[in-house]
Amino acid sequence: MANPNIVNITTIHGGNAAWALTNTVTTVLLTASADVVIKINSLICTNIHASNAATVSVGIYGMGTGATGASANGPLADCRIANLMNVPQGDSLVIVDKPIYMMENDILKGGASAATTLELFCSYEVINDA
Repeated sequence: MANPNIVNITTIHGGNAAWALTNTVTTVLLTASADVVIKINSLICTNIHASNAATVSVGIYGMGTGATGASANGPLADCRIANLMNVPQGDSLVIVDKPIYMMENDILKGGASAATTLELFCSYEVINDA
């Protein structure tokens, strides 16, 4: 797996995505393609249920080796960003408010304790060096 060079980029495209989370916590939400780094700027989860709280879990799966020149001791291939975090009825939870990077082939997965109760919003940039 290559590590895209974000200094010698060809394009940067901003985007937003949103999902009504299911009760399968390993649902694929976003995948970084080859020659691409996805910079996640924010992840916000909102509970739209009329009366019940729910929990949210989100993680990055299949992580590569990381940045060139960096060496991690015992790196995880799969890592949860949020695990069973409570989102009260009618409230929002900021999961990510500082940028994180998804390397090529990384997969953002997530889900909720109850289907159609939680919505997840993501603001991101696709950085391409191809």
